[in-house]
Amino acid sequence: MSVFKVGDIVETIDDVISGTILSIDGPKITMEDTNGFVISFLASEVMKVGEDIKVSNFEVAQIKSEKEIPKRRKIINTKPKERNAPKMEVDLHIHKLTRNSGNMTSYEKLNLQLETAKRQLEFAMRKRIQKVVFIHGVGEGVLKEELGYLFRRYDNLKHYEADYQKYGMGATEVYFFQNI
Repeated sequence: MSVFKVGDIVETIDDVISGTILSIDGPKITMEDTNGFVISFLASEVMKVGEDIKVSNFEVAQIKSEKEIPKRRKIINTKPKERNAPKMEVDLHIHKLTRNSGNMTSYEKLNLQLETAKRQLEFAMRKRIQKVVFIHGVGEGVLKEELGYLFRRYDNLKHYEADYQKYGMGATEVYFFQNI
């Protein structure tokens, strides 16, 4: 027994088409939409509309979840450049290390920068961080040369100019050989 009868006002589930039923032939319902077109649908594709028909939000949500196409998960690919990027950067500019450097001598500034570099270098070795970039700036090259002396004291690392495109001439990258 069909819940529909000729003259009922129905609406399609998938589209925004509504109209009046003209004829019922088994599971096939023929209706005339509000624009005057005659269209046929299956009984499962339409629902009755009227004041005495009540549809709960749960039923609407259930129907929507059945019709919804699952979203594809986005896979984030890391580029080879990003894979090899240093995990740690140490900025040795004096204004990054202390608030007031105006009353410090050049010798005190250089010692503060070298002590910071040594502390961060040993931290990276303890934490097994493979690459560290020390940003020293261009300047006169004194800090860069002192960093070179510091790095040469260690056997398990090599140092070289950091990525020119990212840091310019003012950075040195340190690579640690990991002991297995």
